[in-house]
Amino acid sequence: MVLFHASAQGPRALRHQESVRIVNQPPRRPFLIALIVSCGFFMNQLDSTVIATALPQMARSFHETPVNVSIGITAYVLTLAAFIPASGWMTDRFGSRTVFGSAIAVFTIGSVLCGLAPALPAFTAARILQAIGGAMMVPVGRLVVLRSVEKHELIRAMAFVSIPGLVAPVIGPPLGGFITTYASWRWIFFLNIPIGVIGVALVAIFFANVREDERRPFDVVGFVLSGAGLAALMFGLSSLGREGASAGLAVGILAIGAVLAVLAYRHVRRSPHPLVNLETLRIRNFAIATLWGGTLFRMTIGSTPFLWPLMFQTTFGMSAFVSGLYLMACTGGDLGAQAFCRKVVRRFGFRNTLVINGFACTALFAACVTFAPGSPPAFIIAVLLAIGVSRSLQFTSLNALGYVDVPPPLMSSATSLAGTLQQLSIGMGVAFGALILHVAASARGEAAQSYSLGDFHVAFVAMTAIALGATLHFLRLSASAGDSARGFPADDQGESRQLTRVENVGTST
Repeated sequence: MVLFHASAQGPRALRHQESVRIVNQPPRRPFLIALIVSCGFFMNQLDSTVIATALPQMARSFHETPVNVSIGITAYVLTLAAFIPASGWMTDRFGSRTVFGSAIAVFTIGSVLCGLAPALPAFTAARILQAIGGAMMVPVGRLVVLRSVEKHELIRAMAFVSIPGLVAPVIGPPLGGFITTYASWRWIFFLNIPIGVIGVALVAIFFANVREDERRPFDVVGFVLSGAGLAALMFGLSSLGREGASAGLAVGILAIGAVLAVLAYRHVRRSPHPLVNLETLRIRNFAIATLWGGTLFRMTIGSTPFLWPLMFQTTFGMSAFVSGLYLMACTGGDLGAQAFCRKVVRRFGFRNTLVINGFACTALFAACVTFAPGSPPAFIIAVLLAIGVSRSLQFTSLNALGYVDVPPPLMSSATSLAGTLQQLSIGMGVAFGALILHVAASARGEAAQSYSLGDFHVAFVAMTAIALGATLHFLRLSASAGDSARGFPADDQGESRQLTRVENVGTST
């Protein structure tokens, strides 16, 4: 099987599936493995959102302002973006069990140091260490699941790993507020200790150590360009929605990030051993589910943890606790949808599911435009619940479809690239939502951060348009897209043709 992309200036190198080595294979328990990975994801996702409500108390402990302490959040996000591209190479060199177990250990050690930090510099350094562990944890965990399950089990397995990313951002802020109010902000980080210890032990027992026999050199230039470019893009995006931030500075940083990203792309196309293999984007289902429709849909969903609580608290007059309870309805929809996601996709297929459910989700986002302080609570809860069901079904379908046709030796590059794009799309969703609010308020002649209900309605109209754009991309899928993951043989004229194009890359020259 011919696999990896090589130099654009010479013959393409051949990589064989037989180069993948499995060391110390334990008994195959794919859904136990998926559950362990999802717990690691949950710990990572929760920790990235839970400290938002603890900033005032942390600021008092460090004798700093909350704005200064927020550097801990920024440092975490930037480090995460910079190190995710290296996860595929790390896995191929050292093995999935080694890297995933080490990632949990590093994240846990970072959590302990965060909880013990006596001052802001030490806390920021500990958050960077945490983020390095988190950057390895998410894509490598997804890779472990993909290598553990058969294609017909893919939908159910990916449902497990979709839940943390949907639930954690919703329950993180209220949980952080509860811990901060009734204990100490330091317990936010100490709670990770037992989870981390148990996680490392379970990984050692149940995970196989899958790695590549061929040792590719580490792409230092690609790591520097991609890491710096992604960090600049994420910082610029986050600055757009930050109170008091200079719009000119944010745009300048975004421009620098874009230039570095272009240089990184050119380097990848020319390097014989690129850090992230872009050959996966030639696989149609992966490109649509991950880059095109997937990115737009994740932008829409990524904006909601920012827009909903802010609207409920600033224009409805709700407390943080009450607004959090409303958002729990969305989480309930996420969890409830997992009971029938596989049945829906198996019955209707990936294309029909993503298109029909995409239009339904678009309509539900449009319904958010009708929210007002006088709206019946039951109506708001019903809409949020339905959005939870719809987005959960959409994410599960996208996460499964994206990897159906990816050959095993390209899987580590695919998960690294997907993780990078997902991180960017979430940041883009928050930044775009904040930017629309600023523009709508400025158009009324209001000062920044002085938002009316109409401003939020404008933001939801914009996010509805993005959701619609994502759904239109799903119309490009073939009717038989992902049939092998539904338990059916792939259409010889569909998925198998896509796979053949990738397998034959090495003989094309």
